Amino acid sequence: MMERGNGSTTRFAPECVNRRVVTSTQRLGHWTGRRVKTTQIPGGRGYDAGKKVNGRKRHILVDTLGLLLAVVVTSAAVSDPAGARLLLRRLGGACKKVRRIWVDGTYRGHLLEWVALHCRFVLQPVVRCDGQKGFVVLPRRWVVERTFAWLTQCRRLGKDNERLPVSSEAMIYIAMTRLMVRRLAA
Repeated sequence: MMERGNGSTTRFAPECVNRRVVTSTQRLGHWTGRRVKTTQIPGGRGYDAGKKVNGRKRHILVDTLGLLLAVVVTSAAVSDPAGARLLLRRLGGACKKVRRIWVDGTYRGHLLEWVALHCRFVLQPVVRCDGQKGFVVLPRRWVVERTFAWLTQCRRLGKDNERLPVSSEAMIYIAMTRLMVRRLAA
């Protein structure tokens, strides 16, 4: 099921995905990490052996519309659950109304227990069925991927050219602010 802006739900998920009824009073979010290559400038970068990328990871938390709530940029050598912990620690008092966050299968395991102890919301992993092979559109997963697509339309975010990860985070916030302002003006 997919929640629309008006509170109604649409059904498009495969039968094996765990579905729950989503009410309009619940605050929901999505998050994931994306690797991005960097240039040869000095700064915090590393090597992700799983994806074979030398650069940084962008961990973002978005709402159900795909609008950015929080971002953390780390070295690519940092694991996804460790980056998620950094993102959650940096939230502080922001996102108080978020009750459920959909994450991809990478964030299962000890992170679910850590979030249950330290946070008010619940992580719900969205995984595909065991029998499926190849590319499969997962419910709710496309929201955060669409946000990454919006961000990479900005030329400066196609490759990480910033010296510091904090500067990269600022550029992501600026790009998302520009996107939201253009939508308000239209």
